[in-house]
Amino acid sequence: MKNKNTRRDFLKKTSVAAAALTLPAYLSAMPYSSNFFNIPGSEKINIGVIGCKGMGWANLQSHLKMPEVNCVGLADIDQRVLDERSEGVKKLRGKAPRQYKDYRKMLEDKDLDAVIIGTPDHWHCLNAVHALEAGKHVYVEKPLANSIEECNVMLEAAKKYNKIVQVGQWQRSGSQYDEAVNYVRSGKLGKIRLVKCWAYQGWMNPVEVKPNSSPPPGVDYKMWLGPAPERPFNENRFHFNFRWFWDYAGGLMTDWGVHEIDIALYAMGAKAPRSVMASGGKFAYPNDASETPDTLQTIYEFDDFNLLWEHATGIDGGNYGRTEGIAFIGNNGTLVVNRQGWEVIPEGENLDGEWVPKLEKVELQEGTGNALDKHTRNFINSIKTGDASNLNCGIETGSIAAVNAHMGNIAYKTGTKIYWNEQEKSFIGNDEANQLLKADYRNGWKLPKV
Repeated sequence: MKNKNTRRDFLKKTSVAAAALTLPAYLSAMPYSSNFFNIPGSEKINIGVIGCKGMGWANLQSHLKMPEVNCVGLADIDQRVLDERSEGVKKLRGKAPRQYKDYRKMLEDKDLDAVIIGTPDHWHCLNAVHALEAGKHVYVEKPLANSIEECNVMLEAAKKYNKIVQVGQWQRSGSQYDEAVNYVRSGKLGKIRLVKCWAYQGWMNPVEVKPNSSPPPGVDYKMWLGPAPERPFNENRFHFNFRWFWDYAGGLMTDWGVHEIDIALYAMGAKAPRSVMASGGKFAYPNDASETPDTLQTIYEFDDFNLLWEHATGIDGGNYGRTEGIAFIGNNGTLVVNRQGWEVIPEGENLDGEWVPKLEKVELQEGTGNALDKHTRNFINSIKTGDASNLNCGIETGSIAAVNAHMGNIAYKTGTKIYWNEQEKSFIGNDEANQLLKADYRNGWKLPKV
């Protein structure tokens, strides 16, 4: 009991370790260092994972590069995933964490400090609110939630329980995005009238139509469905491909869109649009099993600029020769940034018969370091200091990106131009759009009340 109190006291104070383990030193350290075994128990931060496949596992591996982080629990509805990830943690740290088929049991562990949420989008709100209620810090995958109403509930929960909540939009921790945002804000590009965001995903093939079947052995399918509508098990809707079905997620609009739109709005100092309109459909693979559009263009109107989101599957030839990115188009030039780096393409003018650039060209400036590792380090440091203001992507930031992405999907579903009232947090004169703001919980699950 004495050791437990000491550890809790440690987590409430500004950490000496946080100051000593600087980012450059951390990034150059060997992953999964044996230094873990030299960290006093009072200074370890115990984490658990809810949803251990995909990004849940990627996020955990990143956290475990930090010697003071300890994995004590894994929760998943698939026993095969639990066994595989438990063995993975054992290889990294020498000890397998406890396993849970119901994450709520893991949250009862008084020694658990924080959770990573890597479940499908339709579970994020319940997972996060329950974790906050249990006194845990939260690292939640993007998008923040599967509806705007859920985003609002999660915001209220974070305020009420006063815990650290980091959203997995790790581009916020990428050096190239920080440099690009600073350049945009310098004014050198001149008046920016249009910002383009895009994700062209050539690797995405049709989702083959498959018959319904029984869930695989060891899968608690009822728990996987949770608040989503009850349906027979289908392999297409399970694990990775859940992204392309409205019951659980919002397609590329929310999967990739939150990353790119987040950076765009951050650089432009904008939060909520005046109007949104969208057009698209299943043009690439009209007969495959997915529901969300494989081709989409969405136009957001802000006070003094437009933002364009577009995505397409089966195509890599995106804007400026990039499969994904953000372009800030100004009167003097265009800044393009993506996960490879950023550059500036100048506009020019004809002076006495000679083309003269309006600003200096900036060749590609590549990012440095591992942005995901920086993002998880930022989360752990914020837990140590107890200061949510130092988060690179706190819950409010994650909510802004998710809300805008969901607005794009709502405009697509309604097929109309929708107008937003920021004060009322609702669409003006559009009952159909306002209904789509809400979460639709089934199977006895209730939207959390904060």
